[in-house]
Amino acid sequence: MQTRPVADPDFQKMLSGFSLTTAKIHYRMPDHPSFLQTFLWQFTDIAPDYPRLMRFLDHWRREVEAAIHSVEVMHRGLIAPHEIRMVTDLGKLH
Repeated sequence: MQTRPVADPDFQKMLSGFSLTTAKIHYRMPDHPSFLQTFLWQFTDIAPDYPRLMRFLDHWRREVEAAIHSVEVMHRGLIAPHEIRMVTDLGKLH
């Protein structure tokens, strides 16, 4: 009996639209409102709606005492065409 190779689940997610996302959340704690702190989180999500990030931010607003000042979102598709250069000459090494 021959088994079929199964694609990696993370690769299947990439094919369905997930891509690498980095969220940089600036926040202030209630006991030190003059300090702006940073939380950096990297995960896979679907741009441009970012449902996973939105769930996380909703959870933060409900459950965490720190007030969000701003959120920066960086996004990069993991599957993209790459530059290919053909080699036209091969040298000889003695």
